[in-house]
Amino acid sequence: MARSIWKGAISFGLVHIPVALQSATSSEDIDFDWLDERTMDRVGYKRVNKSTGKEVKKENIVKGVQYEKGKYIVLSDEEIKSAHPKSTQTIDIFSFVDSAEIPLANIDTPYYLAPDKRGEKVYALLRETLAGTRTVGLARVILHTKQHLAAVMPMDSALVLILLRWPTEERGLDSLELSSATTHATLSKAEKEMAQRLVKDMKSTWRPQDYQDTFNAKIMALVEKKAVEGKIEDVETQADEPRRSADIIDLAELLKRSLGGKKSVKSSVQHTASTAATSSAAKSSVKKPAEPKSGVRKQKPQAPKKDAPKKSTATVKEKSNSKRVSSK
Repeated sequence: MARSIWKGAISFGLVHIPVALQSATSSEDIDFDWLDERTMDRVGYKRVNKSTGKEVKKENIVKGVQYEKGKYIVLSDEEIKSAHPKSTQTIDIFSFVDSAEIPLANIDTPYYLAPDKRGEKVYALLRETLAGTRTVGLARVILHTKQHLAAVMPMDSALVLILLRWPTEERGLDSLELSSATTHATLSKAEKEMAQRLVKDMKSTWRPQDYQDTFNAKIMALVEKKAVEGKIEDVETQADEPRRSADIIDLAELLKRSLGGKKSVKSSVQHTASTAATSSAAKSSVKKPAEPKSGVRKQKPQAPKKDAPKKSTATVKEKSNSKRVSSK
């Protein structure tokens, strides 16, 4: 069963339907990590001052909205937070409309709605009512501190929540600037009949299992082929430098690496201290003429030499602990 990402209730009039929200989509995009072809180190992003080219620390960054060209209004985190709507766990239906009235361009993201806490009967009642009247419920809902316009509609035996774009986010057809040659085209009867016949000849049923992303399939086949040939670049075993970028990282992995690093450093320090103490004791037990004091240079263990890294233009890895560049 899919994990619920939000729990609340559908509300209209005095009707209250407890529901759980589940994602109706999943991303199948392949993630391409950026690598330095010379060393096979991962390449990330930095916050850089566009005028000086120098890196900017996180604490020195503020948020601003461009008021005029080249002029910004700076807003604090508290001011931005105060503008967010008050969070409620309610899908508040305020109207019912014909589903055909909602423009296709306004449809954004679908979610499944599952009945929760013995709300099955009233859930089914709303589903059957919407299906019988061929209407959808227009609602407002707050997800992740952001208010959305949404439509509650029936789908087979379930209810779905479709997030809609606000009217201000939609570009009208006027932006296309269609000429009269398109809007008032002169089409002969023969042309229309031939086009309709072609459509009928090509008509088929909706079979989603027949449709695949060929790009993903070809990339993964290429990855498997190169892996079999041994063309695998070792990236994970390399020591990670302290990161100041805006990368989204896995906290558990970061803690694991930090603990591993501390253990290694601690062992090295204890070994050095023990060696120095043993050497000092040995020297003090043997009387020798006084010698000038000299600094003891610590010798670092020599790392085994590695072959020159192979050149590669890209390495594909499906990980979420680095900044990703998605190919669309």
